[in-house]
Amino acid sequence: MEEFWKFIKQYAVISTAAQEAWQGLLKTQKLAKQEYLLQEGSTPKHVSFVEKGLLSYYYTNKEGDTVIKKFFPEQTLVASTSALLLQEPSKFTIQALEETNLISYPFEQFRLLSLEFPDISRFYIQYLERHWVIEKEIGEISLKYETAGQRYADFKKEQPQLLQRLKLHHIASYLGISPTQLSRIRAEL
Repeated sequence: MEEFWKFIKQYAVISTAAQEAWQGLLKTQKLAKQEYLLQEGSTPKHVSFVEKGLLSYYYTNKEGDTVIKKFFPEQTLVASTSALLLQEPSKFTIQALEETNLISYPFEQFRLLSLEFPDISRFYIQYLERHWVIEKEIGEISLKYETAGQRYADFKKEQPQLLQRLKLHHIASYLGISPTQLSRIRAEL
């Protein structure tokens, strides 16, 4: 749990009372490799912190291909955010790529705590702004305007620790290219 609180405190100082209230919501969970945290069509109820392991966040396109939108390694929060906020079935699947340990909390109860504790609310705002506005916008621009080679170079630079943990087809799916195209790009670099 110590890693969870260190992560939270990167975004906002949390009072003892707020931490104790939030702590009461936390549950640990283990996922085996290939096990699902959330399947497309299910309505999510929880947010999870990745204590150990790696997850992929993906959808299946009309052609039946898996399109990975994001990876969630250690020290990240994972959820199908829009489905969680709207309380509707998710269009995404979240799957463990490795054996994974999570710390989860129910989102609706967390939202109630954010109304009661301004410091939890500050954390929530800071987290959403950084990860679901700024990072998301930069990623969308990259996908639209950069070549596959540039996107791969950016991925290598920004997430080098994931290169050894992911299979070639996972990286290719994330970059929006085929494994064959990725092999060519890697050979050129």
